[in-house]
Amino acid sequence: MHRITMQKVLSTGQTLDRLRQDRILNEAFTTGDPFKLMRLFGITEQTAMRYVGTAYPERTAKLPT
Repeated sequence: MHRITMQKVLSTGQTLDRLRQDRILNEAFTTGDPFKLMRLFGITEQTAMRYVGTAYPERTAKLPT
């Protein structure tokens, strides 16, 4: 799409990067599956785990020693 067209479509303050991040986070909340995030969005394992960790912090919490 043309830049001006995209500016008209997006809300004030929205960017394509932000929309993509929101979509990935929404998928992380929905599935909690880092492999699915990696396949759908072409992100690395580390990035997928960060999204899942944000969505489900209890899954990545450190155990007391």
